[in-house]
Amino acid sequence: MNRDILHFRYLCIRNRFIMKQIPLYKFHKRKYGTELLIDVLDLDYIKTGIRRNPVHRETFYCIILITDGREEVTVNEHTRFVQAKDVICSRPGEIWHWQPDPKLEGLVLIFEEPFLLSFFNDPHFLDRFAYLQANRTSPFLHFGESLNERFRSLLMQMKTEIDDYTDKDQHILRAMLYEALVLLNRAEKVEDSGQPMNDISTSRYINGFIHSVEAEYMMRHEVEYYADKLCITPNYLNKIVRQSLGTTAKAYIHQKLFAEAKRLLSYTILSVTEIAEWLHFDSASHFVRFFRKHADMPPLQYRQSINSPQK
Repeated sequence: MNRDILHFRYLCIRNRFIMKQIPLYKFHKRKYGTELLIDVLDLDYIKTGIRRNPVHRETFYCIILITDGREEVTVNEHTRFVQAKDVICSRPGEIWHWQPDPKLEGLVLIFEEPFLLSFFNDPHFLDRFAYLQANRTSPFLHFGESLNERFRSLLMQMKTEIDDYTDKDQHILRAMLYEALVLLNRAEKVEDSGQPMNDISTSRYINGFIHSVEAEYMMRHEVEYYADKLCITPNYLNKIVRQSLGTTAKAYIHQKLFAEAKRLLSYTILSVTEIAEWLHFDSASHFVRFFRKHADMPPLQYRQSINSPQK
C-alpha cells in the first residue's frame, strides 16, 4: 500500500466519524427569575426530555420518589424494577437509562451542591450520606408506609413553597432539603437486580466496542470516547471487556494501534513524525514512547530490524 492510498484512507476515516456524547442536562438556575438551585417537579415534567434522550447525564443531584407504576430504571449500571415507595438517588454525572416511553409517576427533587454548601461550609457534607456516595452499592432506597407519606408530604410542601411564592425563601427550602436528606438516611437500602446487563446486553456492548475500535482506533484512543458511544461508563466498559476479552479496554485499543504502527513502519516510507500524525498521537515523542513500551525498541530500530536481511 503506497503513501497516497494510505493518505486517502486517513482522510476518509477523518471525515466519516463524529464524536457522539451522552446528552448532559443542566440545572435551570433562573427558571423562577432569580437564581434558585433547588426544584421539585412532577415526574411527568421531565418525561419529554426522557423520551428524547432515554440515556442521559445530569449536572445536579437528583432524587426521585416513585408514587405509581413499575418499570426498569438503570443508574450507572445498577438496574431495578422500581415501584411505589421506591426512591432513586443520583449524583452529578451519573448515567441514567430509562424506558423509551416511561409510564412511572413520581416526584423529582433536584438541587445543585452549592445550595447546601453555602450554608454548611463543608465540601464533604453530601458525602456523609451513604446513599449519595460515589462508591455506594446501589442508588435505590425503599420507604415504609409512614416514612413514605412523610417524605412525600415534605416534597409537596417544598413544591408549594417554590411554586406559590414570588420571593423564594431559600433558608426554608434549605431546611426542608436537609430534612429530606435525613429522612432518606432512614430508608431501607435495597440492592439492584445484581445483573444490570444480561448476557445479550453484554454481548451487544462488546460487539459495539469491537466494531467502533476497528473503525476508529487511529482517530480515537480514549476509553471514555468508546464508553460514551455505547452510553455506559468507562469503568463498566473496562469490566465487561476484561470479562469477555481478557484485557482492559485501553489495552485492546493499544493493541490495535501498535499493530497498525508496525504495519506502517514495515510497509511504508512514512517518517516517524508522519506516522505519529497519522495515528493521532499528540506528538512524535509521545508515539515513540508508546511504541518503545510495546516493542522494547524505538520505531526506527524496529523498521531497521524488519528491513535488515535475514542471516
